[in-house]
Amino acid sequence: MTIDWNAEVQSRKDVMLERLMELLKIDSSRDTEHATKDAPLGPGPRKALETMLAFAKEDGFVTKNIDNVAGHIEYGDGEEIFGILGHMDEVPAGEGWETNPFEPVEKNGRIYARGISDDKGPSMAAYLALQIIKELKLPVSKKIRLIFGTDEESEWVGMNRYLEVEKTPDFGFSPDAEFPIINGEKGIASFKIELPQSDGQGDLVLKSFTSGIKENMIPRDATAIVIADNVDVEELKTEFDTFLAENGLTGEFTVDGNELKFFLIGKSAHALEPKAGLNAATFLATFLNTKVASNYLKMIAEQMHLDSRGHKLGINSIDAKMGDLTVTPDLFNYEFGKTNHVIINVRYPQSTNADEIIEKATEALSDFEAKVEIHGHAQVPHYVSGEDPLVKTLLSVYEEHTGEKGEETVIGGGTYGRILDRGVAFGAQFPGRENVMHQANEYMEIDDIINAAVIYAHAIYELAK
Repeated sequence: MTIDWNAEVQSRKDVMLERLMELLKIDSSRDTEHATKDAPLGPGPRKALETMLAFAKEDGFVTKNIDNVAGHIEYGDGEEIFGILGHMDEVPAGEGWETNPFEPVEKNGRIYARGISDDKGPSMAAYLALQIIKELKLPVSKKIRLIFGTDEESEWVGMNRYLEVEKTPDFGFSPDAEFPIINGEKGIASFKIELPQSDGQGDLVLKSFTSGIKENMIPRDATAIVIADNVDVEELKTEFDTFLAENGLTGEFTVDGNELKFFLIGKSAHALEPKAGLNAATFLATFLNTKVASNYLKMIAEQMHLDSRGHKLGINSIDAKMGDLTVTPDLFNYEFGKTNHVIINVRYPQSTNADEIIEKATEALSDFEAKVEIHGHAQVPHYVSGEDPLVKTLLSVYEEHTGEKGEETVIGGGTYGRILDRGVAFGAQFPGRENVMHQANEYMEIDDIINAAVIYAHAIYELAK
C-alpha cells in the first residue's frame, strides 16, 4: 500500500491549526495557588487537557481522563502498547513578549504563543498523525496511546499519576524535543544552596535580592535593593550604566530615600542550553559584589557567574556518550537577616550522580558554610541504544522525508521519553531552527508543524503495523 502522507496531512491541516489556536489561548502553566480537588494542578492544565481530549472525542476516538492531570487517546488493539507521550502544560509566560502570549499570532509563516513549540504544536502534530491512521483504517497490531501529562515542566505529577492507574507503554516516543532523534537524556536535578543568616556591614548593605520564576528557566531579570549610607549615588549609577553597556544588558537604577534599587534585564533561555541566555541574576550579583559586602553576592559572582559547566562549583563531569554536565542558577531569594538561597538546575551525564554533586558542591562552598540539598524530583540519565529497532525505524522515516542523514543524539533536556525503557524523543524541532522554548516570543514555523505531522504519521504506522 502506497500512502501519500503529505497529501493526507495537507487535506486536514486547516482544522488542525484552528484547534491548535484554541489550545494556545489557554494559559496551562502549573498553578497550584488556584488548585482544587477537581483541578489539582490548577484550572489551566485541566482545561487544556479537557480541550485536547474533546477534539479526539469529536473525531470518534476512545479517550480517558485520569483525575484531570493526565489522559490518553487510544486507537488499535493488541497486547503491546505503543505510547506517544506529550504534554499540555507549559512554562509561565514571563516578561519580554512583543505580543500577548495567550493570543496566538500568525505572522510570516510562524505562530507566536506560549507553548507553541513546547509542547502544544508538536502534540497536535502527533494527534493529526494518529487521526490519519484511524481515518484511513490502516491495520495496526499494537494498541496506540497518545498520552498527555499536565505537569511536565515541573514534577511530572500528571504522568506519574497516569502510570499508577494505567499500564506503562512497552515502547514509544515523545514529540517534545528535536529531530532527527534524541535517544539519550542527561540526568536532571535541582539543588537548593542555602546560606546561613548574614548581617551586612559597610556603607552599602544588601536588603533584598530576587530573580527567577522557574527552576528550569534562566532568569530574564533580577532586582536588588541596597541600603546606602554616605555613598556617591551618581557615581554608582554611572558605574552601573557602564557595566550594563559593556555586557550588552539593559536595566534601571532608582533611588528612594536611602534605598537604591538595581534592576537588570538579561535574556531568558531553557536551562538545557545555558549559553543561549544571559543570566540576569549572576550579572547583577557580579556588579554588586565589587560594591557590597555580602557572602550571598560573593558566592553567586565567584562560584556561579558564566560557568555553565560547573567548574567553579567543583561538580563538572563528562563522559564520551553524554558530554558535559551543565548547570544554571535559576531561582534567587535573599532577605536581610534571614536564611537565603539559590536554586540551581543541573543536567548531568552518566559519569556522576546527585549524591556526588551534593558532596562536591558542599566542599566547593565550604567557605560560605552553605548547605546543599536536592530540591524537588530528580531524574537519572537515560539511554536507548542506536541499534534498537525503535531508533532505527524512526531515523529511517526521518531520512526518507527530509533527505537528511539521521544520527543518534544526547541532550540535556528531559522528556517523557525517559519514562519508558525503550523510549526516545522524536521531534518536532528541525535541525537549524532557533530553539525558543521557554523564551519570550516563543514561536514555531507552521511548515514545521505540518512536516512533523507527516513524519509522525508515517513513523507511527511503521511502528504499529
